[in-house]
Amino acid sequence: MRYASMRNLDISNGEGVGVSLFVQGCPFHCKNCFNSETWDFNGGKEWTEEIREKFIKLIDRPYIKRVSFLGGECLAEQNLDEVLSLVKEINRRFPDKIIWLYTGYIFEQCRPFSEDGLLPGSNFAPHLQEILKKRWEIVGNVDVLVDGEYIDEQKDLTLKFRGSKNQRVIDVQQSLAQDKIILYCD
Repeated sequence: MRYASMRNLDISNGEGVGVSLFVQGCPFHCKNCFNSETWDFNGGKEWTEEIREKFIKLIDRPYIKRVSFLGGECLAEQNLDEVLSLVKEINRRFPDKIIWLYTGYIFEQCRPFSEDGLLPGSNFAPHLQEILKKRWEIVGNVDVLVDGEYIDEQKDLTLKFRGSKNQRVIDVQQSLAQDKIILYCD
């Protein structure tokens, strides 16, 4: 994985005071994206063990209540392994921290299983099935998911925590518990 930047004190990418990690690389290329410099998977900076430790130390401060993952695209194949490892470690080490994740994918696209409990399109290659499983595991380890591509024609500056009307701010744990989409805020 590569990353674009880290914010050690962030009040704009989720509720409360947090830290944010902007991953590098995005396949969506939304028109008028506010972060188009993160599109190139080869851009940004190398994510190393030293950088990871720095990020974990930024989280390990009592006034940090939230950790946000943005991009780029957090659920792009190139970022899955490290994002999954990070969300699991944050949940294990800091169970009281709220994890937010922004993605161009919609919640329903992340779920590897259909209503009947089967993988969608059982003819998917094992590699694609593995990607879907990792995406779903990441989603299951976050508290709030801001989903959907940014659509410039639906831009609305009055919306909380998102840029366009199609995007949703989802309470993931409540959605999983009730097996339906529960919004964190309108």
